[in-house]
Amino acid sequence: MSEQRLPGLDLELLRAYLDRDHPGLAAGPLRAELIAGGKSNLTYTLRDDRHRWVLRRPPLGHVLATAHDMSREYRVISALTGTAVPVPGVHLLCTDAEVLGAPFYLMDEVPGTVYRSAEDAAGLGRDRARAVSFRLMDVLAELHSIDPASVGLDGFGRPEGYLQRQVSRWLRQFEASRSRDIPGMDELQRRLEQGIPASQRSTIVHGDYRLDNTIVSADDTIAGVLDWEMAALGDPLADLGLMKVYWEIAAGIPGNPVAQAVSPAAGFPGMDELAGHYAGRTGLDLTPLPWYTAFAAYKLAVISEGIHFRYIQGKTVGEGFSHIGGMVPLLVTAALETLLTLEAH
Repeated sequence: MSEQRLPGLDLELLRAYLDRDHPGLAAGPLRAELIAGGKSNLTYTLRDDRHRWVLRRPPLGHVLATAHDMSREYRVISALTGTAVPVPGVHLLCTDAEVLGAPFYLMDEVPGTVYRSAEDAAGLGRDRARAVSFRLMDVLAELHSIDPASVGLDGFGRPEGYLQRQVSRWLRQFEASRSRDIPGMDELQRRLEQGIPASQRSTIVHGDYRLDNTIVSADDTIAGVLDWEMAALGDPLADLGLMKVYWEIAAGIPGNPVAQAVSPAAGFPGMDELAGHYAGRTGLDLTPLPWYTAFAAYKLAVISEGIHFRYIQGKTVGEGFSHIGGMVPLLVTAALETLLTLEAH
């Protein structure tokens, strides 16, 4: 595929825009490669004779008005620049859809490794896997210690009622793709609605914090946190609960499409140890964490059921979707079992 004909990126139109609105930024011909795309935002490496950047834009075709918000990602990354949370440097946000057909932003390419698969993590060894894990938790604790107002994000959202809105939203999401009876689902929904905990703190929430949404540098520090499209002001334990699902629950389901790099066999510590480290850094009481973990498992079940629903309708593209539906009842069972640990306290 010619670089001039990359889906969603016309280099001639981009260069004309840069020369007009950001003269001197690019030096020499532009070259690009698509590094991610299809189901989420399209991401490209972009380079000239002196620079290497990453360009992000929404997927092709119609998208929901509130989804794939480039301005949202750009605002959060810009706000966190210079804090203890490592983010790529950002250069520009273009909201003029006439340039590439959709808004986009340009940020620095961050050197390092994204640990997505068991093969990626196989060479780490126990000591390095532990070091990366605790640094991952340190960065999350740093994010949750930032006063949103201090970085200009005090108006970023409505932290009051965050958990209630989240529960209502995902209940609606499930009803939109309900196509079969899932044992335990109704009970899980009821118990989640009835057990919403009181938030201890309002912070910046990443919304999808996990190992493969970060770049790890050669010295095993976290060089960059990526994919801020679900960021909000809300309850910090929502991030920790979701991370626990990726780290332990989803990782224990054969064939799952997420969290494939993390396993005890690869030397990664258990989430209980990591959560204890996080609690020591933040001072948060983790007693209600099972609710957050159960809710995160429910969210992943709803997402998986939506994919399954599209698959049985013949609306998915590519391979690897046939087993997704099998994850849903396993996640529901895991969520209910997690809630039992909360009741035992």
